[in-house]
Amino acid sequence: MSEENKDFGDKAEESANEFSEGAKKTANEFKAGAKEAFSGAGGENKKMLAGILAIIIGSLGIHKFILGYQKEGIIMLIITLVLGAVTCGIGASAMWVVGIIEGIIYLTKSDEEFYNTYQVGRKPWF
Repeated sequence: MSEENKDFGDKAEESANEFSEGAKKTANEFKAGAKEAFSGAGGENKKMLAGILAIIIGSLGIHKFILGYQKEGIIMLIITLVLGAVTCGIGASAMWVVGIIEGIIYLTKSDEEFYNTYQVGRKPWF
């Protein structure tokens, strides 16, 4: 019986090692695919995504988070939620207008100009 348990233990360890290697390979493939999707080719995609989100739900500052401006995104979100509630929507309306303006600016810039201004130059507002 102990020989049988030993064989079972060896087989289980072998299977676990194979599973571990397969999981590592899958994770590395996913990581490489995610890097490809979100990096180099992302200039145009970020421009379109940020511009459309800015026009549709710009008052929430989601487009700022897409471009990597966390502080500015949080400012827009707080102004919309807190100041908008206190002023019966005036703060939220102001942030909505800012979002529309930024969305139009993002979409009207050339890809190179957008990349240099907002991703390399890190210009957070307008």
